[in-house]
Amino acid sequence: MKQDEKIIEKKYQKANECPITLFMEQIGGKWKPVIVWLLLLNEVMRFNELDKAIDGISQKMLSQQLKDLEKLKIIDRKAYPVIPPKVEYRLTEKGKSLKENLTKIMEWSNKNLK
Repeated sequence: MKQDEKIIEKKYQKANECPITLFMEQIGGKWKPVIVWLLLLNEVMRFNELDKAIDGISQKMLSQQLKDLEKLKIIDRKAYPVIPPKVEYRLTEKGKSLKENLTKIMEWSNKNLK
């Protein structure tokens, strides 16, 4: 084993030390990539639009996923002081920076995981 391989082996003995694992824990999962992808395609969406666009997600789960993405500064939430409440979601610059990587993952998945 080369010296460089030993360093990498030691550095990633624990999975949570790996940047890919960190990404998957925070932005991966069943719903967050879908939410980010929809916002990449549509730029701005309201809660009900997201709810209708994602089959199988509960409103509670959607709300939690949006809060998580907002906390990570991936999306921005804008609430308007009107009745009934109007809330819009859009990607931040940080969120928009995921486009190239998510596109490549989608292409790889379409090619290799059918």
